Amino acid sequence: MSDALVFDSRYSWLRLGISLAIATIGNVGMWAVVVIMPAVQAEYGVSRADVSLPYTLTMLGFALGNLVIGRAVDRFGITWALIGAAVLSGLGYAAAAASPTLAVLSAVHFLIGLGTAASFGPLIADISLWFHRRRGIAVAIAASGNYLSGAIWPMLLAGVLAEHGWRAVCLILSVAVVVLVVPLAALLRPRVPDLSMAASAAASERALTGAGFSPRLLTWMLAAAGVGCCVAMAMPQVHIVALCVDMGFGPAVGAEMLSLMLMGGVVSRLVSGMIADRLGGVRTLLIGSVLQMLALALYLRAGDLVSLYLVSLVFGLAQGGIVPAYAMIVREYMPAREAGARVGFVIMATILGMALGGWMSGWIFDMTGSYQLAFVNGIAWNALNIGIVLLILWRSRPPARPAHGPAGEAA
Repeated sequence: MSDALVFDSRYSWLRLGISLAIATIGNVGMWAVVVIMPAVQAEYGVSRADVSLPYTLTMLGFALGNLVIGRAVDRFGITWALIGAAVLSGLGYAAAAASPTLAVLSAVHFLIGLGTAASFGPLIADISLWFHRRRGIAVAIAASGNYLSGAIWPMLLAGVLAEHGWRAVCLILSVAVVVLVVPLAALLRPRVPDLSMAASAAASERALTGAGFSPRLLTWMLAAAGVGCCVAMAMPQVHIVALCVDMGFGPAVGAEMLSLMLMGGVVSRLVSGMIADRLGGVRTLLIGSVLQMLALALYLRAGDLVSLYLVSLVFGLAQGGIVPAYAMIVREYMPAREAGARVGFVIMATILGMALGGWMSGWIFDMTGSYQLAFVNGIAWNALNIGIVLLILWRSRPPARPAHGPAGEAA
């Protein structure tokens, strides 16, 4: 492949389409556990905090997978990582269907989360290498696969759950993920030429020099911000189905609400991608974080079905662009050859925030019998996130989005 035709090329867009399809399929592991949560609680007769453990273990595996698989992708490419992860996920779903206890189910979901991770951070890092002028929208589209997965799969699985139970859901996914992801992953074997990687690294080094942070410090600051925003984000995303069940609306309505929220997140990610191409990743992250906190505050006043639908849509539209903005910041300031590891580490921190927030919200519910204080807790963590992002913005000047390639050539 000609080096001059790598960035923003026709192949780049084709690769982006394939990556989006893989992400939509592979990220089902994040959302299936949310859909089956009420049914699992009813079967095992456990508390809301206890039944949140499979989700928490899923997110812990997902977090570790983003880091470990991200490092592997830097060395070996994305294809084999995706194939191995799909097989691991398939085995995990099959084991989940046969789980005799909640403890076993939780442990198995750690493996499912580990396999699911390849379809998020590592895939985003890979596609970011193939774009320069349109990197923001490309990253946003790839990241949207996660929310498309959450919007589509709960609706598809709701009927199976109602008629055949949550174990049947796991069996279907054990086959679907492997059959669909493996052939698509084989199409992503080409890698970015070395000259393009060197040019991109030079552009990132110039940006980092003008930012006033060392790579290590900036990475840790982004990680801390990621924990804060995602503890807040987890409350509606993890517990919206359970909230609807508690209010008497049923799990099907909760699945619809989750789908609506995540479809709003897709729109938000695409708009945020376009904003990032103009304003840079830091300002885009700040905008998304402020809007998310405002949307969380609206949940405190939502008490009927219509208001919950509306606030869930608003929440999705507010927060969808937050996580892709972290990947944009990493790619703006960090060397291209470290993209998988750096993006993976920051994404790992955001997922740890989701895991902590999912469990913490369930614990607060058990202590108070309501989700009101859980929403307040999310707002407080969101404020911490905004403070860190403001510090980064104050200390650094996000790089301008150039009209030409990283080496000064037309991309």
